[in-house]
Amino acid sequence: MNKKYFSIALLMLGFSFSECIAQSKKTEIESNFKERESISHFRYLASDELMGRDPIRPEIDAAARYIAEQFWKYGAKEITGADGYYQNIPFRLSAPPSKGEVHLGDSIYRQGDNLLVLDGPSFEGKHALIVVGYGLESDYENKDVMGKVVVTNVGAPNRLSPADLFAAGREKLSLAKSKGAIGIIEIYNVPTVPWNLVSNFLNRTQLTVDNTAGEQSIPYIWLKDLNNQMINAIGKGTYSSADFQIMGKVNKSIIGKNVVAIIEGTDPALKDEYVMLSAHYDHVGVGKPNAEGDSIYNGARDNAVGTVAIINAARYFAEHPPKRSILLCAWTAEEKGLLGSGFFADNPLIPLEKVVYNLNIDNAGYNDTSIISVIGLGRTSADPMIEKAVAEFGLNAISDPAPEQGLYDRSDNVNFARKGIPSPTFSLGFTAFDEEVSKHYHQASDQVDNFDLEYAVLYWKSYILSALYIANWDQKPVWKAGDKYEEVGKKLYGLD
Repeated sequence: MNKKYFSIALLMLGFSFSECIAQSKKTEIESNFKERESISHFRYLASDELMGRDPIRPEIDAAARYIAEQFWKYGAKEITGADGYYQNIPFRLSAPPSKGEVHLGDSIYRQGDNLLVLDGPSFEGKHALIVVGYGLESDYENKDVMGKVVVTNVGAPNRLSPADLFAAGREKLSLAKSKGAIGIIEIYNVPTVPWNLVSNFLNRTQLTVDNTAGEQSIPYIWLKDLNNQMINAIGKGTYSSADFQIMGKVNKSIIGKNVVAIIEGTDPALKDEYVMLSAHYDHVGVGKPNAEGDSIYNGARDNAVGTVAIINAARYFAEHPPKRSILLCAWTAEEKGLLGSGFFADNPLIPLEKVVYNLNIDNAGYNDTSIISVIGLGRTSADPMIEKAVAEFGLNAISDPAPEQGLYDRSDNVNFARKGIPSPTFSLGFTAFDEEVSKHYHQASDQVDNFDLEYAVLYWKSYILSALYIANWDQKPVWKAGDKYEEVGKKLYGLD
């Protein structure tokens, strides 16, 4: 045979062989898949019995126990250092005060109006104020804050997203207390995030990771001052003290649970690398009744459907382990500020440098059942694996269709991206954050009975195949050149 034609024949044979392998994996997933069992998981996790899976309600423990039971039943293994299938998280629950006022000269700031008391005990009396910039370590240089209430700008330079505001505030609260301050006021001066939205969200019971080590917090307050008039006046000495009337503040400790497990890989060299498959299993709980009188926010789309994907992945990979190991993670308290995933990122049960990829799931809803919207598509080298997998199920993977929503930084994936781990979010298909999506987003109408279950099945299967291709890939996924997380990724994996 002519060498040229022989080479072409070999090439065609290679393509044919690869296509057969791909088809066999798809067929394997489809033959293994239990549709009725999967929908049963879905129906239970989004049922009224779980009361919307609010992390501050007792029903969240039933949801965690159910997920852990599926991990055990399917053969996923416990992680050394975990409490069975749980990573326990010390949470601090803080309810708004019955009365919250701060008097500055002739101005009165009231809870829920232009003031938010976010943490700390009841606090009364007249106390000295001192401005300390952003409240960072360098801002305390040559300043005596002992016995005073420190006043800072909200957030920090280059940290002004909603999630950053909360995270930075907690860091500043701890620092202020360590410096001897008796309270902290953050001046809310971020016009890009409307105060009314912030107030509606925060003027209610809040959940945070408890970093107090059993010690009582100091008062933590946000004060609306969009034009910086008040902070400037305090800084100039116009107001050297304020009168505080904060009463009826409630704080207590509770334990949250991330549900975690592992499936060991088969390749002697690659099994020490992990592909993290994650989704949050909490939702927003019970809220204002809708026109039909329904007050339970079941969270089928957000994010029971994602939790079922992780359960299905546990079942498939326990029976068909890939080359790399699989790390299964169902996060708690995403709706409270990405708390569960954030705790794991800071207290990992698997060294983060061994986690080569995070295929996260989070959802608001869908308006196109022919696509999968991958928030972060185009940012990592593993993109072709996802595009190939969803295409095999007749779907098309698209990148973030609503960048104005800042979705990448609003879900659990960002806690791992910040550490350097390539981390997209595998979402239901939507082409815009439109009325079709928003009508169910954080609403009592987000239920299984109005979900396209044929699409749910395709979504679950395509997620498993995407994870399989990445876990078997002969290359380690990396951030694409120029991505804002590229450098921290190189540092994490020792690629500098």
